[in-house]
Amino acid sequence: MPTQTAAQLRDEARVAYDAFLAGCPSRKVLDRISDKWVTLILTALADGPLRYSELGRRIAGVSQKMLTQTLRTLERDGLVARGITAAVPVRVDYALTPLGRSLMPAVIALKHWAQEHIGEIEAARSAFDEQGQRSVAQGRRLAGRRIPPAPATSRIRSAPRVRI
Repeated sequence: MPTQTAAQLRDEARVAYDAFLAGCPSRKVLDRISDKWVTLILTALADGPLRYSELGRRIAGVSQKMLTQTLRTLERDGLVARGITAAVPVRVDYALTPLGRSLMPAVIALKHWAQEHIGEIEAARSAFDEQGQRSVAQGRRLAGRRIPPAPATSRIRSAPRVRI
């Protein structure tokens, strides 16, 4: 095995963690942080530690199962820490780790962007859906008609079809 320079090792490391490559482990991280529950839980914890029940009340619509699963995966990934306080009853708090806090500027920016642009997105969706319905109706009207072939000058000749 030939000796490599530090620059060559850095270049290899960059290629090894290229999210555009199918086998890149960073894709798992992108998949995790793009989940809506992850984003909402991280944002809720940005203000400080919260108990499980407080998180459930803060994040409307999250089921207990989803909240538990998401907190476990965030803890496993090192983004959230679970703290237990010996009391009666036992108190369990969830807080961001330093790694989780380092992710917060991007998560908060994404959340704010979504809140600021939801009107535009919904308008674009409506326009797209309306256009799609017009296209379907137009296709149904044309289905009953015979469409004449294109003029001979614009035809592209292709290889003969072979049945397999």
